[in-house]
Amino acid sequence: MSTVLDDEIVISGMAINTPIGDTLPVFLDSLYAGRSALGRWHSLDVSNCYSKVGADLGDYDTEARVEALRTVLPADVWRRLVKLHVSLPWSTRITTLLAVDAFLDAGLFGCGLDPKRIAVVVAGHDIGVKYDYDNRTRYDQRPDHIDPLYGLQALDTDHPASVTQVLGSLGPAYLIGGACASGNLAVRAGIDELRLDRADAVMVVGPVLEWSPLLLHGMALLGAITFKNFLDRPEAASRPYDTAREGFVPAHGGGALVLERRGSVERRGASWWAAVLGCEASSSASHLPTPTAASQAEAMRLALAASRITPDQVDYINAHATSTPRGDLSELEAIKEAFGPSAHRIPINAPKSLLGHTCWSAPIVELVVGVLQMNRGRIHRTANIDNLDPQVDLDVTADAVRDVEIRHMVKNSFGFGGLNCVSVLRRGTRQ
Repeated sequence: MSTVLDDEIVISGMAINTPIGDTLPVFLDSLYAGRSALGRWHSLDVSNCYSKVGADLGDYDTEARVEALRTVLPADVWRRLVKLHVSLPWSTRITTLLAVDAFLDAGLFGCGLDPKRIAVVVAGHDIGVKYDYDNRTRYDQRPDHIDPLYGLQALDTDHPASVTQVLGSLGPAYLIGGACASGNLAVRAGIDELRLDRADAVMVVGPVLEWSPLLLHGMALLGAITFKNFLDRPEAASRPYDTAREGFVPAHGGGALVLERRGSVERRGASWWAAVLGCEASSSASHLPTPTAASQAEAMRLALAASRITPDQVDYINAHATSTPRGDLSELEAIKEAFGPSAHRIPINAPKSLLGHTCWSAPIVELVVGVLQMNRGRIHRTANIDNLDPQVDLDVTADAVRDVEIRHMVKNSFGFGGLNCVSVLRRGTRQ
């Protein structure tokens, strides 16, 4: 029977890959500079799609990144990475790079960690959408010319399996899917692995969702993503809280976190980015993509209660804020319901205004955003608020980058079908 351990869970390592940076310092500086990840799709044939705008990582040079890691990785790990990258699909290659970068950041290579005590949790589902789309298209033309490994690599399980291979980890490895709440749900699962003493370290990866023309067009027909305006100004297309918002902007982007017990990190003399005090979930009893403020507020209340902090102790909210007409207002209603009078004091910002919506990985990507800002004591501006929606009556950081003393932060994530998950974090010792 598993023993429940009471040691604090901390983030000991982080990694990021977006069009505005694939290292933590460059990424953070880009956010403060207001640099947008958004443009017109160039790695996808969107000639038949309504949607033309997105954050595109399709030309990211994974080979160059692998070569750059030669001098910093243990030789055996680097060899496994090279061998894997010969055959892996594009998104899975980036997943392995994120895992390696986060493991490096945590200082776990060569520390004597038992491979059987390393767990891997990957956030998401239907990740390799373009890989699948390309092979199905090829099959219609020449069936025997699909990827010979398609029967294996079309499965989402290829992501956690590939991470275990490159890290040499032998502990539990699996996926957690919950649409755009997947990343926080994966963190929640990782916390359980540690608290139930099933692992000493957990690699949590938010992989890059491979958008396909079919998925983009389907989202446009659903009315979820922007496609009517801003084709000539793609950097302005994601505009949470602005009166002209018309839907989220699909984006490439991924991140990774290493979770450990605080005692383990400090015993090896390492610092840590943040403590994860709580991560709780709720649902709205509806399969439709219609946000429900009551169930979102419930997830926030549960997370605060699990963290043993009160609303007045929260210094910053990293919003889900997708730039949809209803979704942005629903989240603000939920914040007011969960935080009461404190809601009007707490600064809120929206990473998707600069990054677009990375979907399954968004909670991980945006946790990296939030933790970096918390430790720096500075939050980026929510971009593209030219005309603030008059129904927005909370502080959404519309004007400028702002210095804020942050001890506790909240990260919201809400997925299609009313799948909600919220995490609460405390500032760590890493600067």
